[in-house]
Amino acid sequence: MRAVAYRKSLPVTDPAVFADVELPVPAPGPRDLLVRVEAVSVNPVDMKVRLGVDPGGEPKVLGFDAAGVVTAVGEEVTGFQTGDEVYYAGSLDRPGSNARYQLVDERIAGHKPRTLSFAEAAALPLTTITAYEALFDRFRFTAESTGTLLVLAGAGGVGSILIQLARALTNLTVVATASRPESREWALKLGAHHVVDHHDLVENVREVAPDGVDYVFSPNTDGRIGEFAEILRPGGAITAIDEPEGLELVPLKSKSISFHWEFMFTRPLHRTADMAAQHDLLERVAALVDEGKVRTTLTKELGPINAASVREAHELIETGHTVGKIVIAGF
Repeated sequence: MRAVAYRKSLPVTDPAVFADVELPVPAPGPRDLLVRVEAVSVNPVDMKVRLGVDPGGEPKVLGFDAAGVVTAVGEEVTGFQTGDEVYYAGSLDRPGSNARYQLVDERIAGHKPRTLSFAEAAALPLTTITAYEALFDRFRFTAESTGTLLVLAGAGGVGSILIQLARALTNLTVVATASRPESREWALKLGAHHVVDHHDLVENVREVAPDGVDYVFSPNTDGRIGEFAEILRPGGAITAIDEPEGLELVPLKSKSISFHWEFMFTRPLHRTADMAAQHDLLERVAALVDEGKVRTTLTKELGPINAASVREAHELIETGHTVGKIVIAGF
């Protein structure tokens, strides 16, 4: 099968950073789906793995988000059959989605939203799982939850879906951060009640939430704990998805502010007893999409899935200025 791989951790500017390769088609294990991949999306985690995991000359296939068609199932699979259209985010410890065929455990896959193309669906899984788990597993929100949620990088991949899920499934007031006109417009279009510039965060948040906010979702935590401590109300909470070195949380203590990590690979990496919760949430979000309550976050489509397109997507991600999600479709 055709695949895109890297053999050495190289900067994205190096023409040899990715290569088109031929690899064997994998055989499904007991709970696996073998998926013919039709579209993939690129996330910052792809870049982190490429730069942080050197495969020592062996071909390593990246890619997490994918949408495609089930072509074979393992002997213990119960929720899918051949021909099903699926979407999923995979796992860090298995070969990635930048390949014509990929294995994924049925417990972390969902049926693709019927109303979306493969490209539109491929934009969603990783950020959807991250956002959903942040909202309902970390913050423990319910449909009745109120208060004010600050979403940093509201026009980013996770922010774009988190805003929509918070609006569709809770009663929270959503304040997003965005600095450029196009990112501000995008966040408002997705449902943010207010959008503020992340520069001078405390002052700008105070303009729309004079008494402070109750919750902060942060993909950019480095150097901001003091700001969060200032704008959060006593008893507030933070959920972060990044991992800044030397993170100091003491400034949160006087207000009894809680701090949570969200890592969407926890369930598949550790084979948790509730691993199938990711299947369930993908099914729920697919229904929300088909009901018109949530939209795809696809903003740029490349193709076909080859070394040149994957390299271009990584270059765009590394700028740090993308809005929504970048998808690569077709072989």
